[in-house]
Amino acid sequence: MNVEICADKQELGQRAAAAGAALIHAAIADRGVAHVIVATGASQFEMLGELVKAPNIDWSKVVFFHLDEYVAMPMTHPASFRKYLKERLVERLPQAPRAFHYLNAEGDPITECRRLGDLIKQHPIDVAFIGIGENGHLAFNDPPADFTTEEPYIVVTLDDACRRQQFGEGWFPTFEAVPTQAISMSIRQILKSSAIICSVPDERKAAAVKNAIEGSITPHVPASILQQHPRATIYLDPPAASYLSKK
Repeated sequence: MNVEICADKQELGQRAAAAGAALIHAAIADRGVAHVIVATGASQFEMLGELVKAPNIDWSKVVFFHLDEYVAMPMTHPASFRKYLKERLVERLPQAPRAFHYLNAEGDPITECRRLGDLIKQHPIDVAFIGIGENGHLAFNDPPADFTTEEPYIVVTLDDACRRQQFGEGWFPTFEAVPTQAISMSIRQILKSSAIICSVPDERKAAAVKNAIEGSITPHVPASILQQHPRATIYLDPPAASYLSKK
C-alpha cells in the first residue's frame, strides 16, 4: 500500500484520475480491454470529474462494474448509486463504454448478487476506484467486515455510523430515511483488483484513515486490509491526512 498526500481536493482528484487513466491505457494496450470498478459518494466527486476528461482513452474498450447499491432503491431516487454513476460518469464520457454492469437491487438482492458475481468472475479487474467510509468501511462492508467470503457480491446490513454518513452527506432528508441494507462488493473481490486507487478527502475521514494506514489489520477497520495489497494507493488531502503520525 502506498499513501500520497495532495495539496487539496482538486489535486487529489487530478492525481488519482491520472493514475487510474494510465492503468486503463495500459490494460487496453496489453489486452484490448480494461475492466474497471467504480465507487460513488462525495469522496469520488473530484476524481470522477477528472477521469471523464482523461485524454486518449477509447472508452468503447472499457467494461465497468458497480461497487454497491441500496436494497430496493429505485434509480429515480436522488441517493441511487446507479443514478450517480449514470450522471457523473457514463453520460459525461466522450463515448459509451463497452459495458456498464449496474447493480439493480430493486428485485431480489440475492439473485442480483449471483448475476453480477457470475459476470465479474469472467473479467479480472485492472483497477478499482474506491473510497474509505467514516467508519473505515470499504464499499458497504461495515465493521466487523467479512474478510473471508469468496462471494463477489453480498447483502449487508448497514451500521448506524454508515447511515449517519449518508445522511450527513445530504443524500437523504432524514437519518430514518437511509436504507438499512445494501448489496456490496465483498472485501476479497475488491482485493482481487490488479490495482486500487483509493480517494479519501475531508477531515471527517481522518480517524478512519489513521486506523486504516497505521493500525493493525482487522475486520473492525475494514480499510486496513488495503495494507496487504501491493498496488493500492490511497490519495489524501491534508485534512484527511491530519491524524497521521507520519506525513
